[in-house]
Amino acid sequence: MSITAAVPTAKERPRRTRTKRVSGLPALKLSELPLHHIDLRNPLKAVLVCQDCETWVPITGMQSKVQKLVPHHTGKAHIAAALHCRSSNRRLEFDITIPEWRRALTDAVKESSSRTATTVLPKAFSPRTDRTLRARAERTSAGRLADWNAVLSRVADTDKNRRVAPAGDLAAEGPEVPLDKLRPQRSTH
Repeated sequence: MSITAAVPTAKERPRRTRTKRVSGLPALKLSELPLHHIDLRNPLKAVLVCQDCETWVPITGMQSKVQKLVPHHTGKAHIAAALHCRSSNRRLEFDITIPEWRRALTDAVKESSSRTATTVLPKAFSPRTDRTLRARAERTSAGRLADWNAVLSRVADTDKNRRVAPAGDLAAEGPEVPLDKLRPQRSTH
């Protein structure tokens, strides 16, 4: 006795199905879809990207009055759950012709290829920056120590000047600063 899976998995479906069912969703207009989501190069095997599940789906009925998306699942075959896509059997409106689609696609490819990134060249250094970078690269730890010793006396003088109190210990104008703890008091107005 075999055990079956609780959730059925998606299976391969025929590429073309002949059914009279039609989805209740409004018809998709090809002119409203992105050009790169439609493939009409071979009109008898036309496909487009489903707006709901974002998978490539064949178009059935290319030689009949009503063109529809083939019924399909949302998941991958034999992997994901067998959930029927809500855009299955959805009607299509061919409001553009195949030559118009090809011209528009060619124009879009030309436009996008002109936007491709070029090689980014590094910004040239100014001569002063170049000298500074070269000097840093050539410095050794002994050179850095010698530079520090050269400025050490000036650093000590600056630190000594910071510690000296100004001549007047009180502010020239304004109230005196209390030296005991400050306690806020409420005004009694």
